[in-house]
Amino acid sequence: MSKPALDADEILKSAEPLTHQKAHEIQPFGHVVRMPIALSEKACKESVDNLNQLVADVMTLRDLYKKHHWQVTGPTFYQLHLLFDKHYDEQSDLVDKIAERIQVLGGVTVAMSHDVAETTLIPRPPRGREEVPVQISRLLHAHEIVLNEARAMARRSADGGDDGTNDLLVSDVIRTNELQVWFVAEHVVDVPLTRAV
Repeated sequence: MSKPALDADEILKSAEPLTHQKAHEIQPFGHVVRMPIALSEKACKESVDNLNQLVADVMTLRDLYKKHHWQVTGPTFYQLHLLFDKHYDEQSDLVDKIAERIQVLGGVTVAMSHDVAETTLIPRPPRGREEVPVQISRLLHAHEIVLNEARAMARRSADGGDDGTNDLLVSDVIRTNELQVWFVAEHVVDVPLTRAV
């Protein structure tokens, strides 16, 4: 008995990726699916809405750090270049934690840059390079926006019984941002560089 001939074109066709696929969304943005996490749908929806605002602002703060990392100049270039990149990485970690919490609560995370730009409360910086004190002032203002939101959201999530969101906000978002404020703010304290006054 002879083996049937292999049709190379058919084999190759079956190995091709299926591209350009389209379908309806499986969950619209702004809607929460019920997850078996022992929280009311109302508490989940409120936390999702709050966290989506926060994730947009944390993403903007993260990107502000990367902008300043690339564009920093002057005698503190090296230190700030490294510090801004470190803070960028820490904000990226927060973005992931907040986004995952939104998904755990049954929501859909804001994710694309144009949606973030429409949502954020942080003022948009110019495209060009700014002086270091201005960069730092922008970062401190953005941190203050994030911290004000996180504190208010932590209280609301605690009141709604959403301990997981409260813990994320207090243990991760607030503590990380407070520490970053300290590290950044110390760079704009007006002290002499080489001779005591």
